[in-house]
Amino acid sequence: MASTTTTERPSNCTTAKTETICCKKTDIDGLSLYIIIIASVFILLIITMALMWLKMYKSLIRNIRNLQDAEQWVTEELTPTAPKADPVLLNSLPLKNHTVKLEQGAVSTSAAKSQTTRKISRSQRRSTQTNSRFNKADLKLDQLIKAGREGVFYKAKVMHGTIRGHSRFTCKVSKKGCNHRQVEHEVSVMQKLGTHKNLLQLLEWDITDAPYMLVMEYVAHGTLRSFLQVNQNKLSSDEDLQHLFTIAAYHIAHAMKHLRSKMILHCDLALRNIMVHSFPREVKVAEFGLAREVTRTWSRRGSCKKDYKERVPSRWYPPEYFKNDFYGFKGDVWSFGIVLWEMQTFGTLPYPDLNTSEEVARFVCAGHRNSEPEQCRPEIQQMMMDCWQEPYSLRPSFMDIVGVLEHILENDRVSVHQTYSLWLLS
Repeated sequence: MASTTTTERPSNCTTAKTETICCKKTDIDGLSLYIIIIASVFILLIITMALMWLKMYKSLIRNIRNLQDAEQWVTEELTPTAPKADPVLLNSLPLKNHTVKLEQGAVSTSAAKSQTTRKISRSQRRSTQTNSRFNKADLKLDQLIKAGREGVFYKAKVMHGTIRGHSRFTCKVSKKGCNHRQVEHEVSVMQKLGTHKNLLQLLEWDITDAPYMLVMEYVAHGTLRSFLQVNQNKLSSDEDLQHLFTIAAYHIAHAMKHLRSKMILHCDLALRNIMVHSFPREVKVAEFGLAREVTRTWSRRGSCKKDYKERVPSRWYPPEYFKNDFYGFKGDVWSFGIVLWEMQTFGTLPYPDLNTSEEVARFVCAGHRNSEPEQCRPEIQQMMMDCWQEPYSLRPSFMDIVGVLEHILENDRVSVHQTYSLWLLS
């Protein structure tokens, strides 16, 4: 018995050692796995931070470029010029007849040399845009339509021959100091938009030498704002006024739907920038000086950046612009709601009780909106409120807006038909 007990002790000791070694190996494997996990998380964190820094660096470079552009613009604006009139006040003035002939060659020798140098470099990049195909001296500017911040619109006609088969036009003449690159971009945007019955069509242009000139299709009645103000008494007595406003809104929304399909932000949609040839069906969205092309890779984050505060029409801009410096496609929808309000009030300035852009920004960001217009039909009032929803993702698209307006107009037609049928039966 004693010998048996003695031989069993080494076996038990060997088993204990083996279990200890296995436990140590298990501990080592668990520690290795833990170290690998920590290292993976650390590497992932480094990659994420590197991507964030790269994004911040690119944003910084963009901001520097914007500041450089702004500095150049401010330098141009500080050059002594005649005082600029308020565009809103000019739009409210009655139209006056003007006869103006533009003469070529009225540029100093030094300016001509610098413009020639710039012209050569530009022609290598965009020869199709700088080659003028008409003579400025042949154009006669008859009547002022409106004066904007950077250009003046006239009714015009050509004294010899025609331009693309037209003898009468709407002509935009740039003001002194207007940036050539911006005018060039405006031409590019209008070319990309192509032909649409509710967009003011570009026929020809001459942006080789200042003053730059865009020749567009003729409109008989100027801006929609001035048209409504001049004809307010007549329109107010029309029983079908709300129906007429709805038709005009439908055609404006159609134009904006076309812009959306071309991935273009208007960034300046307002009643003063809509032209009237025949109210309410022939209304045409115009003025693409602030428009921005949005590449499809930007998707919904395409934005109209705040290049120059002075150029921003704050009363038509959405709260996300003031809060986050962002203007997307739903920003144009917000502006469309303001246009509906302007129509209902016959061209009243939005937020009439507020005097400055800062007051407007605070008012809008606090959740306040324009007051409800009198006599406005409920469907249009609801559409305004939908266009002014926050966050912007809750606002309808222009495709949605066109569909709703089509439904309203169809209901109007059914109502008129039923009324006429009852009248016949009686």
